[in-house]
Amino acid sequence: MEQRYRAVREILDDGANVTDVARRYGVVRQTVHDWLRRYASEGMQGLADRPSRPRRCPHQMDAEIEARVLEYRRKNPGWGPRTIVWHLGRAGIKPPAISSVYRALVRHGLIQPGVRRRRRSDYRRWERSRAMELWQMDVVGRVEIADGSQAYVVTGIDDHSRFCVVARVVRRATAGPVCDALLFGLRQHGVPESILTDNGKVFTGRFGKGPGIVRFDRICNDNGIKHYLTAPYSPTTTGKIERLHKTMRAGLLRDRTFESIEAAQQAMDEWVVQYNEHRPHQSIGDVPPVERFRLATLRLTPSESDEAAVETIPEPDLAALIPRPGGVARWVDAVGKISVASQDYQVGRTFCGELVDVLVQDGLVRIFHRDVLVVSHAQKRSAGDHSVQVRERAQRPHEPTSGITVTRKADANGTVYFAGGKYRAGKGIEGAMWQCPWSPVRCSSQSTALSFGCTRSAMNEPTSTVRLPC
Repeated sequence: MEQRYRAVREILDDGANVTDVARRYGVVRQTVHDWLRRYASEGMQGLADRPSRPRRCPHQMDAEIEARVLEYRRKNPGWGPRTIVWHLGRAGIKPPAISSVYRALVRHGLIQPGVRRRRRSDYRRWERSRAMELWQMDVVGRVEIADGSQAYVVTGIDDHSRFCVVARVVRRATAGPVCDALLFGLRQHGVPESILTDNGKVFTGRFGKGPGIVRFDRICNDNGIKHYLTAPYSPTTTGKIERLHKTMRAGLLRDRTFESIEAAQQAMDEWVVQYNEHRPHQSIGDVPPVERFRLATLRLTPSESDEAAVETIPEPDLAALIPRPGGVARWVDAVGKISVASQDYQVGRTFCGELVDVLVQDGLVRIFHRDVLVVSHAQKRSAGDHSVQVRERAQRPHEPTSGITVTRKADANGTVYFAGGKYRAGKGIEGAMWQCPWSPVRCSSQSTALSFGCTRSAMNEPTSTVRLPC
């Protein structure tokens, strides 16, 4: 403050140049002019230190909105800046920018800032074009129960709408509970066209030691669902279901212990309703998943391959079906093949252990599973099978050759050349002139013969004729 006062007095009292004063005090000319202006209006107090912060900031978040943001975050720890902005807009409040909400949460210690481990552009994203076209299913664990045990959650999500179709809490993630959860989802929402899972043993027998397919695959086959598997060690392929697990842990499972499996299932059902119908989803345009999923057209009623079926499928109208000739029944072996008339036919590993009907007709082997055509093969026959008669070519009677006559001379071996072929006339008549009637009609070697006539007019000998096959 004293330095600023001396600089001002040098200019006012001594008439020093502003540029020279600024150079001596190590500031710019504009700063010296500010000192002069502040001294003229406020006196010595105008030369005191002042903060550089502006008196007002037009784009600063209002205190009331900031308090609402912090309240949302404290009540819902799983909400991020984008979700909070969506709820502010839904409440009729003009929301601030997402970055402003993020800075407010960081400023109050409600978010720990960190660096992204991977850029979003590095991921290859894909999505089905409509709902009920593909489901993703998986199992998530570490659900704490009051008795000290841990439970699992069998989850499923629709690929297009991000609608949670399955969320069943089970004691053990074995084949039975997982398949029961699948059937529950099929009854609730219908049958999708396909399901995508990882290579767990409850989903597929691809890497198992069993002789046939697992129950999960059989349920998919019985309901016409295509079952797709991810490549080994590629969790990003089922990224949507993995993201559902992250949201589920943050909003329900983290730091929480449930009294029982039933209590955990009740809490899970409430959370699924909130997730499907009220929570905006960033990947589908900040709308709840139910907005997309409600456009889906439900398909067939699900069926179960086991005897204890939970749903009874109506019997088809036999009168409306076209009668099919009876065939034979065969059991599909461990490698997906059947044997008919000592010949093997491939059916597919999907039907291992299943009973199929085989119909052989018109040289075609048709294989049916539950009255549905699975595969067709051309009928195989062994070498000694005389059931098929080979039709021989009909022999036509030989017609006499007619046409022009050509002359050929026999060589030293008694051979005559005609139409690119060699014909043996015999020894002792070499040098003789042979005449052959030639017909323009092309004939086979089994029905045609050539007539050669030899005339030795110079020796005054009678004519001899030789008939040779063509």
